[in-house]
Amino acid sequence: MSANLAEKSVRVLVVEDEAIVARDIQDQLRTLGYVVSGHATRGEDAVAQVQQARPDLVLMDIQLAGAMDGIAAAHAIRELTHCSVPIVFLTAFDADDTLARAKLTEPFGYILKPFSERELSTTIAMALYKHEAEIRLRNTTRELKALSRRVLEVQELERRRVAVELHDEL
Repeated sequence: MSANLAEKSVRVLVVEDEAIVARDIQDQLRTLGYVVSGHATRGEDAVAQVQQARPDLVLMDIQLAGAMDGIAAAHAIRELTHCSVPIVFLTAFDADDTLARAKLTEPFGYILKPFSERELSTTIAMALYKHEAEIRLRNTTRELKALSRRVLEVQELERRRVAVELHDEL
């Protein structure tokens, strides 16, 4: 892991209902230099922990105990945070219908179990990079809109000034 990510102390929420798998993922994350901000076994708990802990990234299993699966939880998190928390799916399921549902939540990654530490590291690094790029793009877009509004305001003021001058001269 790069020193830049370690300096940031990236906090990761692990959403996995199998205790042994969850512990293994948490150990891998710590080895890679990430901070495990929490662990949830149900989709509803994941949504609540995102609200409370404000993790930098969520690793989400798709098949979870409870009424809300990982895809539904990811959708709820996106609605709740307005896309501010990247989600990476970890799953043993690669069925087309599952993948199609998962795509609708616009995840930042999709890792099939079993996975290697290197695959986990690379996917998280890319997800965090993509998330930062999206934040920069949103900020730039916001700045361009503000600048555009200001240009229109200045143009309108100039039109009024010219109209007043023409009126006064006549």
